[in-house]
Amino acid sequence: MNRVVTVGLDGTPESLTAARWAAREARLRQATLRMTHAWILLSDERDHPSAEGNDPNYWPKWIIDQAMRSIEPIYPDLPVVEDLVAEDPVDALLSAAAESELLVLGSRDMAPMASYFLGDVGLHVMARAQAPTVFVRAREDSTPADDEGDLTVALSLRGPCDALLEFAFAGAARRGVTLRAVHGRNLPAAAYTRGGIVADPYFRGEIVRHAQRELADALHPWREKFPDVRVVETVWAQSPARAVVRGAVGAGLLVVGRREERPRVAPPVGNVLAAAVHHAPCPVAIVPHG
Repeated sequence: MNRVVTVGLDGTPESLTAARWAAREARLRQATLRMTHAWILLSDERDHPSAEGNDPNYWPKWIIDQAMRSIEPIYPDLPVVEDLVAEDPVDALLSAAAESELLVLGSRDMAPMASYFLGDVGLHVMARAQAPTVFVRAREDSTPADDEGDLTVALSLRGPCDALLEFAFAGAARRGVTLRAVHGRNLPAAAYTRGGIVADPYFRGEIVRHAQRELADALHPWREKFPDVRVVETVWAQSPARAVVRGAVGAGLLVVGRREERPRVAPPVGNVLAAAVHHAPCPVAIVPHG
């Protein structure tokens, strides 16, 4: 089976930026780029041939052509497949993700209100996609995203995360960058003194040192598997949501995990993942894992 990176297009500046990011990633992976646009009212041209100047599929085709013009001068030799489908966007993207190594989508800017709403399509896809999904914010220029900066992976250390670590280490190896592994740990109420305002230094230090040992143990087998990847480990005594956003500063890519098995009463996306997607200044990769 051919290696495929899929980008979902909707004609927005965000999706054009996502197309350029996906093209660079496809080149790094030596994969084919599939550009997908889903419109449930797409006409079957075999049944309804369009007359000149009256093409019912003009706008869907224009969206694909616009993305092609954006990436072709930068990656002229990249194999590209154009994919127009008459489906609901969520269903189409989930199907594409099941057939791809990676799914790439545009994400809104960081304006105070816009950054709070991911959008129905992105939310549903992120919560259910079988493949890792990357959200890329819009850029004002048309240059390719260089992904300058290290790759940051956020780890909860509450269970196995092999798929997450494999994605992160392999991504850092492909890019030739440092892998920054970050972990945030809340301090228990017993750690605080002076009316619950100041944390006891000794208690705080012991909790951080214990978390550092757990982080080192989780990374050890992957360091051996990827000996050429430089790894920097960081533990912060703060909430995981704050730690993941803090760790994204200066990064070229932030990698976070999504547990495939969540409690039935839990929201589809946890607060750490939501914080990463809404507030990280760099592209965010969400990796489903057990």
